[in-house]
Amino acid sequence: MAGYRTLMEYEAAARDSLSEMAYAYYAGGARDEVTLRANRDAWSSIWLHYRTLVDVSQRTSQTTLLGIPVESPIICAPMAFHRLAHDAGEMATARGVSAAGSIFTLSTLSTVSIENVAESTSGPLWFQVYVYKDRAVTVDLVRRAESAGYQALVLTVDAAEIGTRERDHHARFRLPKGMRAANLERAGFDDLGSDAEGSALNTYVRELLDSSLTWADVDWLASLTTLPIIVKGIVRGDDACRAIDHGAQAVVVSNHGGRQLDTAVPTALALPSVVAAVRGRAEVYVDGGLRRGTDLIKALAMGANAVLIGRPILWGLAVSGEGGVHHVLELLRLELLEAMALCGAPTIDDVTLDLVGS
Repeated sequence: MAGYRTLMEYEAAARDSLSEMAYAYYAGGARDEVTLRANRDAWSSIWLHYRTLVDVSQRTSQTTLLGIPVESPIICAPMAFHRLAHDAGEMATARGVSAAGSIFTLSTLSTVSIENVAESTSGPLWFQVYVYKDRAVTVDLVRRAESAGYQALVLTVDAAEIGTRERDHHARFRLPKGMRAANLERAGFDDLGSDAEGSALNTYVRELLDSSLTWADVDWLASLTTLPIIVKGIVRGDDACRAIDHGAQAVVVSNHGGRQLDTAVPTALALPSVVAAVRGRAEVYVDGGLRRGTDLIKALAMGANAVLIGRPILWGLAVSGEGGVHHVLELLRLELLEAMALCGAPTIDDVTLDLVGS
């Protein structure tokens, strides 16, 4: 989009176009937002040890993730309630991600249904799932995702309790009239517009999600489907290994964007131990605070197969719909290609650990 050259410029423009409640919900983190800030700062504190005199006249960011060819190792993270940013909601986001040649991950808490999103795009889709106290709800969601052609399930495991997001409480977050959690209408769990005190989302999580979740439930989910399972919310090497032992084909190093446990370790600091523990047995992805192509090349050099981008995609959606989503991802891809050139790495396979000094 003309006029926007960085993700930070998109955020500034999005803040002007979003309601105060929507911006607070998207942008905020848990408690004092220490981890929210540290996620970003941790990537900036890593230094690149670039190579010189390498032929980088021909560069490509193309790669393959769980067998899916993509234009770059940049995946759209699962995020709730896209219609707060744009009337077409997740359908517009999915189309923008597809135009960028990437993978869209639909949140269970989307404002457009599993089926309608799938009908809106020809691009690859993953589906993020929670385990509900009523297991039949989760089973239904998995079956619907399978039938609609989604290619993997992303199980979020860091939401046994919802972290207190003080911005949401102050804004009394709830979905506006006429907007619902579209995937949960069958179960009667779709209304987040009630008059509950504080955040309606907090009430929802505490009443409906199962805080007794254990690794046995990962086995249970894997038993339901032949789709690959991606476990999201890992910050420890031993937990990454457990995820693989219980059927995961990939893990996401994630602290929920700083929205759950405040002072949780920044993902840039957690990533190396997870990669070392996994030892190539599964793909490793990472999210949290990545805002520049240089952040992306550091994550890849440290062993991530891909990065997940969250909030900046919502900023693009809020400013320019699907075109804004596409442009945000293209800005990041071009910055990554620039960083690859300046680091002497013409392909993703050339982005190796020595670039961060180890």
